[in-house]
Amino acid sequence: MAPKKNPLKLNTLQLKTLALLQQMARSPNHAQPGDEAGSVMVGNFPPAHGNHFHIGDAVVLGRDASGLANANVFAILERKGLIRSLHPMGAVLTPEALAYETGVAEQVLHRSDH
Repeated sequence: MAPKKNPLKLNTLQLKTLALLQQMARSPNHAQPGDEAGSVMVGNFPPAHGNHFHIGDAVVLGRDASGLANANVFAILERKGLIRSLHPMGAVLTPEALAYETGVAEQVLHRSDH
């Protein structure tokens, strides 16, 4: 049987924010090992220039990143066991967060085809 899509019932803003945190966890400019096995601490949130910013090889539109500045989104992700909030400085992503299929990564992480 296929795993349930969005089993934690995250809303769109929470899914987008988690997708961005997952992308930061893959970037050496934003990630370092967390204090718990399998966790990753992300920080050094990228500054916007114009209406976008860069995370690794991806471009993110500012409108898709409003959750990074929203303490309530971090609180919900923490309550669901996906992160330990260090808002507004960053977050520690749990192994569950790193493996969570958001279903929105392709919509918010834009990559060049060349």
